[in-house]
Amino acid sequence: MVKKLFVLWICLTAWTAWATETYPSVHLRELPDGLKRLWHITKPDMTDQSRCAAAFEGYGDPDKMTLQCSVHIRMAAEGARRAIRYCDEKRAELKIKDVCRIVVE
Repeated sequence: MVKKLFVLWICLTAWTAWATETYPSVHLRELPDGLKRLWHITKPDMTDQSRCAAAFEGYGDPDKMTLQCSVHIRMAAEGARRAIRYCDEKRAELKIKDVCRIVVE
């Protein structure tokens, strides 16, 4: 019985590691002012599961920054995946060199 529980624990641990995706993050205070304003506008519609991703080059060129959010979502991991995907699409469109990162408070 102990051996079966141990094997189950190993399987669950491996599955959790595989299922948990980690994305680079950026703290809200590190965002350019324009993206901070967008985040604050979006914040009232967000839940605990909502996630936003940002990409920007420097702090001065508003044409080289994007903030994309997944607001109405039931799972935080899915919100992060969608926010990163939306951000990557917009980043490619705007030709932003920096990677998309999840915004954290």
